[in-house]
Amino acid sequence: RRFCECFNCLSHSRFNRRSRQLLQLIYQIRQEMNKKVDLNGHFLIIDSFPVPVCQPIRNYRAKIFRGYANIGYKATKKIYFYGFKVHAIVSDDGYILDYVVTKASVHDAKETVELLENTHPSNYYLLGDE
Repeated sequence: RRFCECFNCLSHSRFNRRSRQLLQLIYQIRQEMNKKVDLNGHFLIIDSFPVPVCQPIRNYRAKIFRGYANIGYKATKKIYFYGFKVHAIVSDDGYILDYVVTKASVHDAKETVELLENTHPSNYYLLGDE
């Protein structure tokens, strides 16, 4: 909403429609940039991180994003959280090749195949945790 306020000439609904139409174009631009970027290293890094949308005490009562978000487990802190998970693949110099936002309960291994297909890595070592 705050970003939409920067464009006073557009209504909120028209801004949302135009931004949704741009998603496919942004995806195509990213794919073309990935083909032209010069990756100097020999390693790609894949990992995920949680995006909680509420405090853990409210996990089962949260109504925001119902149907889109769910409860996942953060093993490093040994807590459950309600929200999303971002899976990303980056080069060793920090260039983001691709990312996917999923429900919190989706395991990293399920998204690895899609990320690899979208980035088309060849002759690179892939580093990641279990």
